[in-house]
Amino acid sequence: MASTTQFLISLPPKPPYLLSYSSPSKPRSINITCCLSIQQARNDQTTSSGSNALNGLRVAFAAGGTGGHIYPAVAIADELKLVNPTSELLFLGRPNSMESTAIPSAHFEFKSIPAVKLVRPFFSLRNLLLPYFLIKSITKCFTLLSKFEPHLVVGTGGYVSFPVCLAALLKGIKVVIQEQNSVPGVANRFLSLFADLVFVAFNSTVQSFPRKEKCVVCGNPVRLSLKNSVSKAVSRLHFFPWLEKMEGSSEEIKVILVLGGSLGANAVNIALLNVYSQLLLEHENWFIIWQTGVESFNEMESLVRSHPRLLLAPFLHSMNMAYAAADLVVSRAGAMTCSEILATGKPSILVD
Repeated sequence: MASTTQFLISLPPKPPYLLSYSSPSKPRSINITCCLSIQQARNDQTTSSGSNALNGLRVAFAAGGTGGHIYPAVAIADELKLVNPTSELLFLGRPNSMESTAIPSAHFEFKSIPAVKLVRPFFSLRNLLLPYFLIKSITKCFTLLSKFEPHLVVGTGGYVSFPVCLAALLKGIKVVIQEQNSVPGVANRFLSLFADLVFVAFNSTVQSFPRKEKCVVCGNPVRLSLKNSVSKAVSRLHFFPWLEKMEGSSEEIKVILVLGGSLGANAVNIALLNVYSQLLLEHENWFIIWQTGVESFNEMESLVRSHPRLLLAPFLHSMNMAYAAADLVVSRAGAMTCSEILATGKPSILVD
């Protein structure tokens, strides 16, 4: 039987909400007991009493900046919707950003808030107007939260979560944060002082937070879409439709998935830029799916020659298809990417 860690979040004047998280070493699913109990086990099961308890549950998510911050929130939202489709979920993030396209693609409601970005070094002149933009963003978040009236706000890190969680605290809304990485960022480190609970992926991460008693080690959540079974043949046709007319055995085809990060990992992109042409020339049955990252795409596209066995993309929304199609994943060793590679069981070459 999986061991569980339990904690209590009281939401007066409503009954207490009791969540229970089990060991991250087993696939996640959810059982509902009491008012709200989330438990990881082998099989997806929900009880009728828990389903009734979740009716009318409203959760707001503060997620944005990079895929490493966005997709943990999507994974949590997936699980909540799986437990009870009547749960109301709202994502807050920047306009014209990665989250503004990724969240609607995952079929969740998205509202934009003014961007507030801390420039490094901290004492840069560009941060002089930071207090003004922060107050403006908090005010907008306060208005949106007042209309939505969530029972809980979940922040997954990055500067997008900062004004949302602060507005929630000002409104007296319960706040929890989720940290994907071994070392937390500035936003999560500060918010942990006021959050009700801090969910972390690794035991060592607990030492990075000043209030260790708030930490719950539960692993990283993985998107529900990655668990959906998609055949390798169908996935490959999704990216290379002309393969259907190709003669010979499809078993001879090898697909390499290269992930340059959601924004762009320069070392990975430059390394592949230097070898992709030679690889495709020497291996006629090799195919490459290359996610450059949104900030590196234009530069890479201008330098890469078009090739029928090479697919260049700034960002891959159909990651379940990409993982299913791949025989090998080459990627920077981001915490969420490592968790997804483990979940999909793909051989990988990771660049630190």
